[in-house]
Amino acid sequence: MRKLLLSTTLLLSTLHGFGQMKLIKRMLSEDLDTTRKASFMPLPLLRYAQETGLEFGFGGLYSTYMDRKDTLNRSSNFSTVLSFSTEKQYNVSLKGDVWTKHNAFHLISELRFRSMPFDFYGIGNQTLEANKDRLVQRQMRAFFDVEKNILPYFYTGVSLGFENFSFKDKEPGGIYETDPAILGKNGGSVVYLGVSQTYDTRNSNNYPTKGFFGRVSYQYAPNIFGGNDFTGSQIKVVVRNFWPLSRKFVLGVNGIYHTLQSNNTPFYLLPQLGNDEMMRGYYSGRYRDENLLAAQTELRYRYNNRFGLVAFGGGGRVFANGDFSLKQFKPSIGAGVRYFYDPAKGLSVRADYAVGEKRPNEARQSGFYLSLAEAF
Repeated sequence: MRKLLLSTTLLLSTLHGFGQMKLIKRMLSEDLDTTRKASFMPLPLLRYAQETGLEFGFGGLYSTYMDRKDTLNRSSNFSTVLSFSTEKQYNVSLKGDVWTKHNAFHLISELRFRSMPFDFYGIGNQTLEANKDRLVQRQMRAFFDVEKNILPYFYTGVSLGFENFSFKDKEPGGIYETDPAILGKNGGSVVYLGVSQTYDTRNSNNYPTKGFFGRVSYQYAPNIFGGNDFTGSQIKVVVRNFWPLSRKFVLGVNGIYHTLQSNNTPFYLLPQLGNDEMMRGYYSGRYRDENLLAAQTELRYRYNNRFGLVAFGGGGRVFANGDFSLKQFKPSIGAGVRYFYDPAKGLSVRADYAVGEKRPNEARQSGFYLSLAEAF
């Protein structure tokens, strides 16, 4: 009996070992899957901070084609993030980016529920580390955008969005409580109605190696909820271009402009500088104001079908209406590695490290990012 149990254990261990080796071999294979089948990439989340406690969760990206027979049909991507912490904080995010058959329609959607702490530094392009104030934000967001292909490379769209915010000040007596210029301290709700125009000649929506992307969107928030809730408009401009320098090198540039126009803009809707896509190296929300202007360039080196390297640099700033200046632009410089878990679609996991400005009497700003898909 013992020999049978030992033999069975050894057999299962061997099969398990072979299974692991087969999985590793498949994940490192440079062969491209030409069947255009769906793919899924999970990404565990685990981090610790004094304010949140132990945060753990799951992120993932599912990618498929609405028409597998059409080689020009762009991939549709669905991502999710589910995270919780020992201090009862949570973040639930679901995003969809769908291209229908013949790329006739482009559908973008997002649903988010979040209760997370964050550091608030005030408003403007020169906020101080010394003014850091700890808040807890509760947010609900629902957004839907549909674009229709009207001419070659041209997409015209309409959008509808809703957001609700509430806040709790964890450190009474700080800048959040004492600065009278900060509007919307009690939170509020907003509904957006919008239109957009896109011009897109990229050869891929995941890992483009050539082509141009430009999008202008306008959204208006009518006075639905009354009171001190936001009423006004916002404009977003995004441009990207990609040039193949050689078979393995690609140069990409990306610029954004985001502006809010209103007499009662709450602080939580103000454009924020810094995230894992633009102005990496800056804490998101360290600088916020009525306008955001930023640009970056990224040199991408794809060593083989599975692995790549990037180097990037850029600059940006926030500013109040009528207060734009070419001075005080903040730098962002960094590098990263890429693992392409679906080489045929150009889907990747990226790890980036970036540094920003060094302000007097403050540590240099920096950030490490582990994310799914390219920054732009």
